[in-house]
Amino acid sequence: MKQSTKLFLDLGFGAVLPILVLNFLTPSDPATPTFGWITTPIAYVISALIPVAWVAIDLLFITRKFNFITSYIGLGAIINGALAFWFVDGLLYALKDNATLLVTTLLFAISALLGQPVFRFFFAQAVAPDTPAREASLAKLLREPDIPQKLLIATWLVVLANILVGVINFFLNLNIVTADFGTTEFNQQVAYVNGLTRVILPIPNLLVVGWGFWTVYREIFRHLPSEPDKPQLESDFWELMRLREQ
Repeated sequence: MKQSTKLFLDLGFGAVLPILVLNFLTPSDPATPTFGWITTPIAYVISALIPVAWVAIDLLFITRKFNFITSYIGLGAIINGALAFWFVDGLLYALKDNATLLVTTLLFAISALLGQPVFRFFFAQAVAPDTPAREASLAKLLREPDIPQKLLIATWLVVLANILVGVINFFLNLNIVTADFGTTEFNQQVAYVNGLTRVILPIPNLLVVGWGFWTVYREIFRHLPSEPDKPQLESDFWELMRLREQ
């Protein structure tokens, strides 16, 4: 699947379709279910489970790869799926909407404190060492001076970005989603705040993660040789590793 198609589907199933469900399947009168069976709570649950179902379909039938990154994504989907059935409003809803972000932030922070920053696993997954010899070579490279520090800095920056996004998301939910759960107004307010948070708030994280990857890559490639008449970043990573070990 093309990356642009995948991005379009992620946005559609992760943000757009859930909002449409909340707006168009929520009954205007709670006493009259849409299509005779979709009550206000059911519309909320359907909306919440659409992104979860999409992640499951993606991992099981499209990507079909189980590694650190897909496990990380799958963990978030499991948490969101379980929380879809925790029917709360007000302060508890604002906390609930931050639960997955809180777990992933703790994961990043604990990994950094233990000296095994998540960015190390992200980079390893990106270059995909496919033999024990390559795994050993990569582990040796990642112990070179300054590389562990850059991996830690990138990981802590994601932690800080997540905290900032979490605080903004919490107060947006707390101030916008004020109706009682099970009412039409509640679903409408959730749809509105999701339109803000699901599209806008990921941008700071993407920028920080992108900057982190660029910083890590630049430092790592500083420890690798170059091929003649070829920009270093255009070379195959494992070819440069082979040249390094000659």
